[in-house]
This record gives sequence, C-alpha cells and structure tokens, in this order.
Amino acid sequence: MKTVNQKLVPAGTVPSKQKSNHIGSKVSTLILHVLLILASVVMFGPFLWMAFSGLKDLAQIFQVPPTLFPNPWRWENISRSLTAMPFDKAYINSAYISVIVVLSQLLTCSMAAFSFAKIDFPFRNVLFILFLSMLMVPEQVTIVPLYIILKNLGWLDTHLSLIVPDALFSAFGVFLLRQFFMGIPRDLSEAAYVDGANMWKIYWRIMVPLIRPALASLAIVSFLGNWNSFFKPVIFLSSTDNFTVPLMLSTFKGLYVTDWTLMMSGSAIAVMPVLLVYLVLQRNIIEGISMTGIKG
Repeated sequence: MKTVNQKLVPAGTVPSKQKSNHIGSKVSTLILHVLLILASVVMFGPFLWMAFSGLKDLAQIFQVPPTLFPNPWRWENISRSLTAMPFDKAYINSAYISVIVVLSQLLTCSMAAFSFAKIDFPFRNVLFILFLSMLMVPEQVTIVPLYIILKNLGWLDTHLSLIVPDALFSAFGVFLLRQFFMGIPRDLSEAAYVDGANMWKIYWRIMVPLIRPALASLAIVSFLGNWNSFFKPVIFLSSTDNFTVPLMLSTFKGLYVTDWTLMMSGSAIAVMPVLLVYLVLQRNIIEGISMTGIKG
C-alpha cells in the first residue's frame, strides 16, 4: 500500500506561486489602467484645448510657449459667438430634427428588425439581404434621385427634406437590432403567444425592453449622424433660418475666419449636446443583456 507524503501548509499562508501570480495580475492591471488614462488624455486633449481657446483672447492663442488655461478668462466670447450669427436658431433646428429622426428610427428599425428576426414569412432572408445591400450603396449615388423627389414634393429648403428620408429608413439600424432580437430565445415570444398576446404586445412589452442597450447604441449613432450632418443640409437648405449647426459653423467660418476665439467657442458649444447625449446613454451601452426570463 502506497503512502503519499503531503506537506502541511500553515493556516493563513499563501503559496509562493499563487502570490507571484497575484502580484503579476496587479501589475498588469495597473499598467493597463495607466495606458487607458494616457489614451484618454490624448483623445480628450484636443477638446480641452478647443474649449479653453474659446475663452482666451486672440493673443493668447498664438502665445509661445502655449498655455492651456486662459489668463484672463474671456467669458464674453460665448455670448459673442452666439450673437455673431443666429446660432440659437440653428441649435433649435438641429435639436428637433435630430430628436425626431432618432425617435422615428428607434420605432421603425425595431419593428423591421423584429419582423426579420421573429416572424416567419416567405423570402424573409432574401429580402433581408436585399435590404442590407443598401449599406453598400454610397449616399452620393442616391442624392440626385432624392433631390429630384424632394423637389417634386416641394420639400426643398424645408426640414422635411432632412427628417422624412432618414426617419423612415436605416439599414444599419435594422441590422443592429436584428442581431439583438436573434439572441432572444423564442420561448419568450411563444409563451406570451400561448397566453393570448398578439404580435404587437410581444414586440412592445417583451422584446423592446430586452434590447434597451441596443436601442441606446442606435440612438447615439443616429443622433451623432444627424447632429453632425453637413452633406444633406448644404444641398437641401438655402435659407439661413433653416440652417443646422454644422451649416451655420461653416458660414461662421467664412465670415470670422481670422477670429479664432469665436471659432473655438462656437465649435465647443456645438459639441456640448453630443457629449450630453453620450453621458446620459453610455450606461445603457456598456451594460449587457440579462436573459433571466426563462427558468428551467
């Protein structure tokens, strides 16, 4: 009969191998955090420089060596940049256009994605592939037919030309939400159907709450795209009262190209809504989807 000799380890002591692995893990985590902090500084540095430059006078911008913080602080640059051109009107235009398009895309894209993911109908996969083929068509290819259609409808130089086409169609949004719907087990919808729920109740009360992180991601992407859009507004809009923020900034640059303080201040103010939307929705983006509705 073989005997096995075991070394008794005193209570409260940690083997040297485990201790070294623990120290190595802490060091690697520390290095990772340092690299992420440095990357954040590099990414956020230009925005800080733009924001602080908008509160300087013109001489401080070209000062050598450069300084980050203004001395003195020129807070009047904010009001000057807002009153130099009708930025307040452009803000209202961009805000309500972006909000309407985002809400419309969340509804239409989620409904289409739910149909492609959970409803069986003839040629479903073929239609989905044809639908996704629109992602491979550049926007510049369809802009001429779209311009002719909007001209015949009498929508040129109106905000309808920016709202209706984007609100009704987003191939990327349908593709993104469909992937999330595909990850939801069919047992949830089938159980609800057995209990008497129709397709609308299954979609609205069961499926939509489960894809909240995906909806938040689509909302941010759609808001950024519409808020920063310059290509369509510069083609469809001609009246200053209908201008959006990017178009107004472009006009502002042409008139005040030498006054860099006003340019920096106006650009920093234009970025603020984008940062606000991201800060509000970023928690929903990073959280995972918890599929706890099914219990075995």
